[in-house]
Amino acid sequence: MNKAAENIYFVLIEPKEPGNIGASARAIKNMGFSNLVLVNPEGHLTMDAYLFAHGAEDVLEQAVVCTGLEEAVGQMHLVIGLSRRFGKTRGVFMPIAEAAKTVLSSSSEGKVALLFGRENNGLNNKEVESCGFIAFIPTSTAQPSLNLAQAVLLTAYELSNIFVLDSAFKVKPKATTYQLNQLYDRIESTLNASGYGSRGSQDLRAEVMRNIKHLLGRCGIMVWEVDMIHGILSHINNKILEEG
Repeated sequence: MNKAAENIYFVLIEPKEPGNIGASARAIKNMGFSNLVLVNPEGHLTMDAYLFAHGAEDVLEQAVVCTGLEEAVGQMHLVIGLSRRFGKTRGVFMPIAEAAKTVLSSSSEGKVALLFGRENNGLNNKEVESCGFIAFIPTSTAQPSLNLAQAVLLTAYELSNIFVLDSAFKVKPKATTYQLNQLYDRIESTLNASGYGSRGSQDLRAEVMRNIKHLLGRCGIMVWEVDMIHGILSHINNKILEEG
């Protein structure tokens, strides 16, 4: 398998149907991938799962099972959600064909998680906030919703189409989600210390933090860039202490 492809993880959030899990395992193997992550599945090594995973039993059996989203994506460098539920607070949306280009470049440098929501109601707002951006699969307005395994297959297909087989890792590592979360906490703490307040009844600080998370999560910034921002924040905090 191509090294960049090894860095792509298909994460299913609380899948209820074992058949969908098995079909998803088969879909990603069909397209040259192997990493399946399951968050609180109701059952994944059942007869139905094996039947739908035909030929990809190894992917099914090697799936990583997690108890929460943080455990599933904590070591990822970029998290991309798959959703059709648009909204101004849900960040940036782009078609899967365009998103695949970002996945390609990012997976050659670090780990990328593709987040798929529940069969009945998709990703919730908290899960969306953990994503750098949201990718969507264009469908008919008459029936826009896809079956979970279908969404996984189409996503994997788009990725396989755009993949460059000789993609190589770059030397400079990208920041993990854990490192980004530490940075977000530091930025928010600095905003508080600087007296950055509210705008009328709207919490400006929360809005700014949400936009910063979407921006930095979408960029997939390098570790050295995170360190640089920490250095800037340290300088700002020192100035605040001196003036206080």
